[in-house]
Amino acid sequence: MAHPDLLPVLGPRALASSPRDADGALLTSADSETVHYHYGPKDLVTILFYIFITIILHAVVQEYILDKISKRLHLSKVKHSKFNESGQLVVFHLSSVIWCLYVVVTEGYLTNPRSLWEDYPHVYLPFQVKFFYLCQLAYWLHALPELYFQKVRKEEIPRQLQYICLYLLHIAGAYLLNLSRLGLILLLLQYSTEVLFHMARLFYFADENNEKLFNAWAAVFGVTRLFILTLAVLAIGFGLARMENQAFDPEKGNFNTLLCRLCVLLLVCAAQAWLMWRFIHSQLRHWREYWNEQSAKRRASAAPRLPARLIKRESGYHENGVVKAENGTSPRTKKLKSP
Repeated sequence: MAHPDLLPVLGPRALASSPRDADGALLTSADSETVHYHYGPKDLVTILFYIFITIILHAVVQEYILDKISKRLHLSKVKHSKFNESGQLVVFHLSSVIWCLYVVVTEGYLTNPRSLWEDYPHVYLPFQVKFFYLCQLAYWLHALPELYFQKVRKEEIPRQLQYICLYLLHIAGAYLLNLSRLGLILLLLQYSTEVLFHMARLFYFADENNEKLFNAWAAVFGVTRLFILTLAVLAIGFGLARMENQAFDPEKGNFNTLLCRLCVLLLVCAAQAWLMWRFIHSQLRHWREYWNEQSAKRRASAAPRLPARLIKRESGYHENGVVKAENGTSPRTKKLKSP
């Protein structure tokens, strides 16, 4: 009997004509050129294994790279925690962008945008696509216990839990709903923005006057939201809506119904709107602090200088070259008594 998650696939016709065993799984053949996979309960064991691998890699990056750099920078506790967070995420996002870009180019998803919704459901995945999704899920699941291991401050835990849960929800949703191709493109766009943001934070911690990357990230952030929303509406709202197989069939992995499409679009739009609202709120707060600082500097430079303190003497003090007593009157000369 063939492994239920290991399926040799040459195309849709090959799937229909391939022999099956009693459980309905396709049988392997020696003439197969491409081996495709589908998700199953054994993925949980694979994800658990890669969670431990990710924890080890996390510790290696922290000890041999980030700790050595942070010691030279002499950061405070708050900046040290944010520096470690951004350092870990730069390594992860940058490697994920390179990996994801390689996958979408070799699979032809960039050159053929129609492949994002054509032949749905995309039940059978190439090895590199399935492996990418399992590693992504393993990383974001490992981030939950890392909140304890890294001794993250209580004030930072809710914020980190929010984006960890958002990533898990979107990645698992794309994987389980057989929207893996669309999910790859959206992750590529999102991770590209995140790389720029965390690199800007690292350069800021090294030099607080260096904010050029933040300006570049602010310009890219809004454009990325627009691209993600446009692509999601195009693929789900128009592409899948024109497909013929619009039926709810979990056994075949088909979730192409009006309700499912509306739920997915609502989730994507709500997430992008929430990210955009947080971005606008942080930018307004940053500009407000900047203008308050500039106005304080102007007031300090425009304020009149205080007169120099008067120099006190033993019997009085000098003012305009005249010696006066402590009460402001001229001191009287003492008469010398004759003996």
